[in-house]
Amino acid sequence: MTDYAIREMRPADRLEVAELICLSTNSWYESHGRGLVFTAGPEATELHYDVYHALEGSSGIVAEDARTARVIGSCFQHIRPTHVSLGIMNVHPNHFGRGVAGALLRHIIQTADSLDRPLRLVSSAMNLDSYSLYTHAGFVPRCAYQDMWMKVPSRGLSAKVPGLSQVRAAVPADIPLMAALEMEVSHVRRDGDYRHFIENPMGIWHVSVYEGEDGQLDGFLASCAHPGCNMIGPGVMRNDDEVATALLVAELNQHKGRAPVFLLPVERNTLVCRVYDWGARNCEIHFAQVRGEFEPFEGINLPTFMPETA
Repeated sequence: MTDYAIREMRPADRLEVAELICLSTNSWYESHGRGLVFTAGPEATELHYDVYHALEGSSGIVAEDARTARVIGSCFQHIRPTHVSLGIMNVHPNHFGRGVAGALLRHIIQTADSLDRPLRLVSSAMNLDSYSLYTHAGFVPRCAYQDMWMKVPSRGLSAKVPGLSQVRAAVPADIPLMAALEMEVSHVRRDGDYRHFIENPMGIWHVSVYEGEDGQLDGFLASCAHPGCNMIGPGVMRNDDEVATALLVAELNQHKGRAPVFLLPVERNTLVCRVYDWGARNCEIHFAQVRGEFEPFEGINLPTFMPETA
């Protein structure tokens, strides 16, 4: 019998969850010889609650300590038409070893199983505790990504790449085309996410699309500009490094003077080498993991952590 309860996240939990995300994440990275991930403090990590409660089909769950009524663990789940996604999971360092992460994971697995949908996530290859937790629960690593970051010059990237003139800002009419392209490439669908990014009610998102010579949508790429998540992605492209390169340049130039992170599939060596030439550096490795049915990607898939988009 546990001495904590798993329950739905409530509006009153917002600040406590933000504190937990900031503390737990920074504590893990510092204890493993890395710097702080959330340098702007818990005010920045309020973003996770806000995004996951704004996106269609998303919600959060927490573990509440029976004695103190404090939130000691949290996680987000995102129910999409084709699958369920597991968002950032955190446990308070003072409560490691109590089985909190496993209890949160079992709750979300039950949700996915009740809907008969696969469960997907993006997890760090460095954190062997979480890797073991997920693989023990039946998740299988399906794609490896190298996390990269680069300082974008204040004047923007000067890289001249083919196809840049075919990149434009996304509009609402693109949403069905984006959803169809992702279904073709990654075999998942999440129209509501793209609607949120393009409408941009929080003022932090930008989306670019690549329109081919024949008018066909060949790729798209979003990005987030916020102290709690300065990241390029999610994005999907047909099997063409030039399309991906042009979209990356366009979105990186939405972050002039900042240092966004982005994930590139390890097998796309040509693409990886191009961004090295721009000054990008590696900072971590992540896996896209799936519990349940999975169809291999048939193109280029660039995921993000927030919202989780494997």
